Amino acid sequence: MAKSKFVYTCNQCGYESSKWNGKCPSCGAWNSFEEELAESPVTGSKTSSQGGADLSDSILELEEIGTGSEIRYDTGAGELNRVLGGGLVKGSLVLLGGEPGIGKSTLLLQICQYLGEEHSVLYVSGEESARQIKLRAERLGVDTENLYILTATDAESVAETIASSAPDIAIIDSIQTMTINRITSAAGSLTQVRECTNLFMHTAKSLEIPVIIVGHVNKDGAIAGPKVMEHIVDAVLYFEGERHQSYRLLRAVKNRFGSTNEIGVFEMIDKGLREVANPSQMLLEGRPIGVSGTCVACVIEGSRPVLAEVQALASKTSYSAPRRMATGFDFNRLNILIAVLEKRLGIYMGSLDVYLNIVGGFRLDEPASDLPVAMALYSGIMDKPVPADVVSFGEIGLGGEIRSVPHIMQRINEAERMGFAKCIVPQQSVRSLDLSGLTIEVVPVNTLKKAFDAVS
Repeated sequence: MAKSKFVYTCNQCGYESSKWNGKCPSCGAWNSFEEELAESPVTGSKTSSQGGADLSDSILELEEIGTGSEIRYDTGAGELNRVLGGGLVKGSLVLLGGEPGIGKSTLLLQICQYLGEEHSVLYVSGEESARQIKLRAERLGVDTENLYILTATDAESVAETIASSAPDIAIIDSIQTMTINRITSAAGSLTQVRECTNLFMHTAKSLEIPVIIVGHVNKDGAIAGPKVMEHIVDAVLYFEGERHQSYRLLRAVKNRFGSTNEIGVFEMIDKGLREVANPSQMLLEGRPIGVSGTCVACVIEGSRPVLAEVQALASKTSYSAPRRMATGFDFNRLNILIAVLEKRLGIYMGSLDVYLNIVGGFRLDEPASDLPVAMALYSGIMDKPVPADVVSFGEIGLGGEIRSVPHIMQRINEAERMGFAKCIVPQQSVRSLDLSGLTIEVVPVNTLKKAFDAVS
């Protein structure tokens, strides 16, 4: 009896090998190979030179292709529209990922209420029964007549149903439950996920129907399945946030129709997700007054300025090597800032444990967050509180200099709108700005010492 032939597939990039490898030769990931049953090749296939069709008649000039006046659907959720780049594009394939229980299905069911006012929506569920979806819809107040529920896991049947019923929008929850019968792999395997995504992509493009698919995440936080699945879709959205906190962040890591820097902020309440139009106010709620080790930063997320609180704590270490911990901030960048403070200002931290936290589960990745982090560290070590009405931003070089950052006026206007009285900014950034008419005091600095002197 012939043995079944197996292949090993990398769950990060989809690379296939006849034997197991500890490290993927394609993407370099470790321990990423999974065993799968090899699919039999189709026999008797012809090459393009033998039986391929001539597609010369299908070639179009760029000027002949029309986009139409309405190429996007308004989802009814302003934060979701912002992340998508203005709305849901016709014929697009959107992948929504996140931790279990984070609110993916809740968000999609809520937007069905608004979309159902003018469009038909087909909600395909492979995880829940129709009765379960009905109960959740009643809890969320979703009662539109244009929402249709289908419980199925056969991807080819679902694609045929979408083609025959021709809804305006289709939602697949989730891609890991969909299967293609001719593929012998189990549901959720690399091959099934990749081929099902390909099938829905062709359906969306050929019928000009936007399709939203839900994807689970693995233990590393990445969407479960091969990385090639993310290359197939038009947009990849991640729902982030702690399950024990009420706030959720929706972030785009890929978007063919908009910016990948935009974020949407939601709050989980008993009746579903509620948009947070002013994330700065949310992140600054409960901020301690007169306490050392805190400073407010202003960063740009896409086109939106956001104020966030930075907290730093320095205490005497009881270990031979001091501890360094950072939550919401790059750990290596923290070590660089500590080295700059020691070398340029003589603030020795070799015997101190340093802990850094960005309040609210927010993450600061922009270089403009260097200055508020350094000011929070300085305030915590010297035990000198930074005034509560001070906000700062700027990149710090290895020489202790404050370097310029973009979008200065947007940051200053946001700080003024939130009621701050003083804004510490890089000196190079304000040379060409007109600061007349502002009620907030703008303090330009070019070194760390001058920034600390401005709050002393």
